[in-house]
Amino acid sequence: MTRPLLIGHRGAPGYRPEHTRSSYLLALESGADAVEPDVVFSRDGVAIIRHENEIGSTTDVADHAEFAPRRTTKTVDGIEVTGWFAEDFTWDELSRLRCRERLPRLRPDSARNDGAEPMMRLRDLFDLVARFAEASGRRPGIVVEIKHATFFAGAGFDVAALIGAELAAARLDAADLPLWIESFELTILDRLADAGVEGTRIFLLESDGAPYDLVATEGGRARGYREWASPAGLDALRGRVAGVSLDKRMILEPPRGADGDDLVSAAHERELIVFTWTARPENAFLVRRHRRAGGRAAWGDYRGEWGELAASGVDGVFVDHPDLGVEVFGH
Repeated sequence: MTRPLLIGHRGAPGYRPEHTRSSYLLALESGADAVEPDVVFSRDGVAIIRHENEIGSTTDVADHAEFAPRRTTKTVDGIEVTGWFAEDFTWDELSRLRCRERLPRLRPDSARNDGAEPMMRLRDLFDLVARFAEASGRRPGIVVEIKHATFFAGAGFDVAALIGAELAAARLDAADLPLWIESFELTILDRLADAGVEGTRIFLLESDGAPYDLVATEGGRARGYREWASPAGLDALRGRVAGVSLDKRMILEPPRGADGDDLVSAAHERELIVFTWTARPENAFLVRRHRRAGGRAAWGDYRGEWGELAASGVDGVFVDHPDLGVEVFGH
């Protein structure tokens, strides 16, 4: 492509609560080339679409008196979290909940749609995209992000087997649609490859910290994300994954003496595709030089920031407002 692949990050969450049917449909109708679901699991092993396994911040579970006793505290990827967790509910129970905007103060228009839609399973999204493809004549893709794989493995879930089975079933009706599988953890990507699960594997990199699967096994010796983005780290990734997905700050705010464009070029030199996340217009999410007056929820100079991302040569960009992505990055 002569422009970056435009990926609807959790659908179109700038306008609708994330991971809802209307959010995904709006992204597709706005011209997104692909949509991205985050995947966690129910107690009975159903792959469901939520940003995190803690569901209290994005559903009305707190309003259901029958579920009050399930509020608990867990350590997820080394961080103590209190709330309600997907793996403590069956899919039948989760299907009774309704979605809510995760950032209501920043996105009050989206929050007006709170309570209107149920949660989705991964198979539901595949069906939606396949139906859209048939009706539109387009071939939008799906970028499946697997969340908290080490945590779920510790809880007794065979994540690779569950994802493999889910994708095998879903792809019966969407066999011609592009599929990427991404994670902040390399171990699950390796296991999917060993199991022969289809999909282009992408390693997600944050601007700081280290992959939790490596922290869990290696402790303080674990190679951090910045190290994985070094020439030696990229060398180690070549042939192991198809590409990397970079926190945009790694491109826009590289360490002193480094150049974000050089990072993209270095990955390309090793035949790795490069995605970046997440292009959002609100001041709260823009790097400092592109923020403008009006507070955190106001839109800053997003065109300037996104223009820098496009100029870096990235192959794909995750966007919360797909219509703005089409406008800036080109259709």
